[in-house]
Amino acid sequence: MSNPVFFSAPGTLDHMVPGGHFVLEGAEARHAVTVKRLAPGESVDIADGAGKRLTGTVVAASPLELTVECSALTVEEKPAIRLVLVQALAKGDRDELAVETATELGIDSVIPWQSERSIVRWKGERAAKAHAKWQSVATAAAKQARRAWIPEVRAAVETPGLAAAAGAADLAIILHEDAVRPLRSVLENWQAAANGSETREILLIVGPEGGISPREVTRLCSAGAVTALLGHHVLRSSTAGPAAVVLASDVLGRWSAPEL
Repeated sequence: MSNPVFFSAPGTLDHMVPGGHFVLEGAEARHAVTVKRLAPGESVDIADGAGKRLTGTVVAASPLELTVECSALTVEEKPAIRLVLVQALAKGDRDELAVETATELGIDSVIPWQSERSIVRWKGERAAKAHAKWQSVATAAAKQARRAWIPEVRAAVETPGLAAAAGAADLAIILHEDAVRPLRSVLENWQAAANGSETREILLIVGPEGGISPREVTRLCSAGAVTALLGHHVLRSSTAGPAAVVLASDVLGRWSAPEL
């Protein structure tokens, strides 16, 4: 069974070495001690959310601090092909559910999208609070999945901003029920033509419950996006993104076992 994971701030593990002691403080320490009830002698991982992971043994625990002796420090590189979920704002917290599940499945970044048909609107103070909530959801899901990387929730965009992002990406895919080419085919064809030696980024674009408007599809495709069919059934906004992450991770080899 894998060790429980707790997060420290980026950079805090930079100078750790085996045999050294790391002190986890604040809310994460309280959660480790009062909720998880970690005690001296138990194994634990501390990750900085940016790829570094300390594996060690608890040597002291108090409500305010958790002291861990480092036995190993590893660095998990970013995937060569990064997946970005563009999630349209949706009602009933379905967008947050999509972020949570996609994070557990390995998404690298998330872009909130204020689409034309989104019923939920991010404005003023609500926008800042909603963005913070999405980032909190992603952080909690990364911890649940024992990840060393916390996906970044990028700034929210409207359709013009998304068109610019699609034009800058290596591949932008609109998941659309009227598409002709299956998502697997789109990904396989792109991978066959791509230079595998470079870091690349793929946007997986998911619309709201009411679907992406024809005008938005036209604008995004004009910017370089392509449409793809995820399956024979119409999926909810909360389901489409995670399902695409699973398929893309398999096709692109992100879930392959490392070579020994």
